[in-house]
Amino acid sequence: MQDFADIFSEELKISPEEPLYVISIVSRLVHLPVWTLRELDKKDVIKPKRIGKKTRCYSLKDVKKLEYIHYLMEKKHVNISGIKIILEMEHKE
Repeated sequence: MQDFADIFSEELKISPEEPLYVISIVSRLVHLPVWTLRELDKKDVIKPKRIGKKTRCYSLKDVKKLEYIHYLMEKKHVNISGIKIILEMEHKE
């Protein structure tokens, strides 16, 4: 039987699709306000997993996508509708 130290000394393998981050943490990580994240969800630009009815949980994959969205918003001055079109076009390629 493994002891407690052995269990935690093993490397954790977490899938990039595993929803781990709540909206407040993601907001700080990607430098986007919470209301913007909610609007992106509302407009189907990004769909975080729901825990219960209200709590949005984002995966590492979602966070990476939000970093790109932040770049488009801040550096390229693209609005949410434009971002949705860009992401759809990139997905088709």
